[in-house]
Amino acid sequence: MENANRRVNMPPNIKAQAKTVAELTVDSLVPANAAVDADAGEEEPSTDTTTNGVLFEADEGNQCFQKCADGRKVTLVWRNILAFGYLHLAALYGLYLLITSAKWATIGFAFVLYVCSGLGITAGAHRLWAHRSYKAKWPLRLMLVIFNTIAFQDAAYHWARDHRVHHKFSETDADPHNATRGFFFSHIGWLLCKKHPEVKAKGQGIDLSDLRADPILMFQKRYYLYLMPFACFLLPTMIPIYFWDESIMNAWFVATMFRWCFILNVTWLVNSAAHKFGGRPYDQFISPTQNISVAVLAFGEGWHNYHHVFPWDYKTAELGFYSLNFTTFFIDCFSKIGWAYDLKTVSPAIIEKRVKRTGDGTHTTWGWGDKDQPNEEIEEAIIIRKKAD
Repeated sequence: MENANRRVNMPPNIKAQAKTVAELTVDSLVPANAAVDADAGEEEPSTDTTTNGVLFEADEGNQCFQKCADGRKVTLVWRNILAFGYLHLAALYGLYLLITSAKWATIGFAFVLYVCSGLGITAGAHRLWAHRSYKAKWPLRLMLVIFNTIAFQDAAYHWARDHRVHHKFSETDADPHNATRGFFFSHIGWLLCKKHPEVKAKGQGIDLSDLRADPILMFQKRYYLYLMPFACFLLPTMIPIYFWDESIMNAWFVATMFRWCFILNVTWLVNSAAHKFGGRPYDQFISPTQNISVAVLAFGEGWHNYHHVFPWDYKTAELGFYSLNFTTFFIDCFSKIGWAYDLKTVSPAIIEKRVKRTGDGTHTTWGWGDKDQPNEEIEEAIIIRKKAD
């Protein structure tokens, strides 16, 4: 395998598809893995593509997309700029307190919350709900919703919706964190300005019926603004103070602010670093890469070139080393007791075909069951611990 951390240039087909367009002023912000939900109170998106003009990646004549988005005017969202500015300053102070005065119990507690909130994103919002790469019984779904609420990266419903858009229209104007607009934009900049109107337009055409059918997911969505402050801020601050007499400064800045800022940036690295640094052994014509550092920090989410080629694989990687894919270990553990089942993975034959073919950049689906998923993938997929519904 190529060195996973070497810097590579943008794939040639992305540069080739750049078009000169008029400057656009982007529309409203809808964070896929952020701390603010700007869609609260809006109607559910329609899945009727006959009236809203939604085009998918295989449609011809889709001239509104451009791959390299340069020279854009953006409308800054100062509320988010101030909020994230405070968060990062508070996290830096939290790091100082972690080193100088925080109790070991507080540091351990912050680490446990980091792991739990990380799994709420990786095993929950990402692999389960966004990509439907495995199924889970209600106790595991409830656990993952709790973990996801601790993470405060928007309700899992909205996270999954926007992530499906990211996969269907990756590196285009409809991609919420379009990596062709630069490292800073794809990391955090997309949360500091109003989004491009294509993000909302294409998001209206994504099928979300399976998400709306999950009562646990919809309960979180309905009461998120009440549940999130309690799970992300109040309990992580009060527990160290009450149980081991930690100072309020250490509890707030270490267990809450530093921990939350750290998991946010780890998640954002998947959008930024894992679209820029590393090799592309499965498809050289797309920007996602294989990045070991991101894989370790994000519990296995750094094998991004593989993941964008096979987004429905519950492992998000061909590798079987749990040390570099903790989320897979987590899912496998629960599959042994029957809480996780129908684990979908890619057969070696399909992987070999794709590696030899290297792809042309058009094979983009949001996960298992997408209308554009090739039949050969479905027919030759390996489903572990298959169980009848």
